[in-house]
Amino acid sequence: MILTPPELSDHLRTPQGRTAQLFADFVEREAPGVPLPGRSTARRFAALTALGRRDLSLARLAEGHLDAAAILHELNAPVPAPGERWGVWAARPPGPGVRATSTGREWWISGVKPYCSGARSCTHALVTAEADDGYRLFAVPLDHPGARPVDGTWPAIGMAGSDSLNMSFTGVPARAVGGAEGYLARPGFQHGGIGVAACWLGGAHAVAAPLYERAAAGPLNDHAAAHLGAVDVLLQTADTVLRQAGEDIDADPLDEREGARVRSLRVRALAEKVCAEVMDHVGRATGAGPLCQDERHARAVADLTVYVRQHQAEAALAELGRLSATTCAEAAR
Repeated sequence: MILTPPELSDHLRTPQGRTAQLFADFVEREAPGVPLPGRSTARRFAALTALGRRDLSLARLAEGHLDAAAILHELNAPVPAPGERWGVWAARPPGPGVRATSTGREWWISGVKPYCSGARSCTHALVTAEADDGYRLFAVPLDHPGARPVDGTWPAIGMAGSDSLNMSFTGVPARAVGGAEGYLARPGFQHGGIGVAACWLGGAHAVAAPLYERAAAGPLNDHAAAHLGAVDVLLQTADTVLRQAGEDIDADPLDEREGARVRSLRVRALAEKVCAEVMDHVGRATGAGPLCQDERHARAVADLTVYVRQHQAEAALAELGRLSATTCAEAAR
């Protein structure tokens, strides 16, 4: 749909429109300076944390574009061209999902993919789909008439600006990226998972900002000071672990030591725990005031509450426990 000037003005006043403009500016001005995983990865994670601190919906779209560029590079495919804004749409909930078919030389995808962040602001996307030979990743141009966002499928208050609508694909040409199962099997899948956690931690910093600001304005009572101390420990610990994870990835970018999965599970679990506890401590320390009177804080809390639920919670902890037990058993032999 082409927006006329009055419609464009109205769109830019919506959360989705504001985020879309911020996203376009980021891709043009900032994205080229963010290193790929395995090359100053700690600096990459710091950039994602800074984005989360600025605006979590923006961070979600920016992380998707940066992840797409990293995936395309890792799988030896053409990287995003100037002016292109990419997403990575790989949600795989129960249901029919998206199906890919091939004539042997060309691919098409059809079906509905949920949680497509930037559905109306991305120009291209990496989309996962089921094919006869397995689970595959495809590069898809979104200007095809068969690729359409499904209105009304993202009524969320938190992360409203991410515009994470369902996308309907009907006979859309697609270019295979990597081989069957290649999307999940590559080392960068684990590195990218930590990048998402870096965004979450930026959101936790944003949530904590009113408590730090209150401390800067004058002495805190013992109750608020204790909560600030707890928040400070959580955030500083998480930042340190994230920075170390980046350095560890640089030391073994191809995961020859086979530590990437455990690293990703640990960092994401820690980040999720820190986010939940920071929101609790800040709420207890400041009361309802910031939630009711500080729009930026209220939005950060709502956004982080939604975004961090991307984490698989107890399922991820169970996997980590099993992997840790195996590692301990092998070390004891």
